[in-house]
Amino acid sequence: MRRLLAVAPFALLAVVWGFSFPAISVGLRTLPPVLFAAFRYDVAAVLLLAYAVTRTTEWLPTARRDVVAVLAGGVFLVAGNGLLFVGQRTVPSGVAAIMQSLVPIATSLWALLLLPEERVTPTGAVGIFLGLLGVALIVRPDPANLLGANLGRLLILVQVASVALGGVLIQRAGPTLDRAALSGWSMGLGGLLLHATSAALGEAFSLPGDALGVAAVVYLGVFATALAFFVYFRLLERRGALETSLIAYLVPVVATLAGVFLLDESITPLTLVGFGVVAAGFFVLKRRAIAGLIGDASRPQPGD
Repeated sequence: MRRLLAVAPFALLAVVWGFSFPAISVGLRTLPPVLFAAFRYDVAAVLLLAYAVTRTTEWLPTARRDVVAVLAGGVFLVAGNGLLFVGQRTVPSGVAAIMQSLVPIATSLWALLLLPEERVTPTGAVGIFLGLLGVALIVRPDPANLLGANLGRLLILVQVASVALGGVLIQRAGPTLDRAALSGWSMGLGGLLLHATSAALGEAFSLPGDALGVAAVVYLGVFATALAFFVYFRLLERRGALETSLIAYLVPVVATLAGVFLLDESITPLTLVGFGVVAAGFFVLKRRAIAGLIGDASRPQPGD
């Protein structure tokens, strides 16, 4: 029973985040992509800041490190995530989710550049190479037609790099602000940037016009963002960054199955091979930490 309870938060996040990709595809039928992304973070920002205000008296980002973290989160984690919504206009939700499995490897690359304590071993370099090879198999860029059929996948690839960079910059800033407040302010800033971008692109401002559009915004804002935040950071505190990052390899499984059965999407065998290569690259890159994790899990736990 104890082990089932330990697995439950991972399963919950995998399901909630996995279904977020089909939800984006559904919402894009009636909403312009950047405006849709802005609505998602509007809802989440209100909920998270309301929670932060009632939970702590220190919810304003006054320290320099907190301001830097909010800026990094708002620009790269949130506003940069708008590219996912644009990319999913032409990319199946399952493929978009599979591409998110690159985030841990992209994070390692940014960390090598921006975090002085990070180093890469020859074996780690092999892991990074495998990750990039897997992405090439998934994206399959055509140099003669980069702005054609592959544009959506390339935009999602940029989104992955942006999200990874945001996470590293927040780690580098070392914020002390409450996590709910930090996330809420970042989502509020990112939402404003997305609204400004939407207006600059000429997207007509409109609220969701049908029940499916409303449901997509509510699901993404409340469940896939605000609620998932609580579960994610609870896992981060209890299980650590490595074990929590493994969710990135569960989410595409849920998203792919949901896309196939609910939206009649299809995934090519080569895309699945690419996902496997990316996952292999991650396990090579983090082999020692994963070996330690397996060793800890194999030891008898109190109450087992």
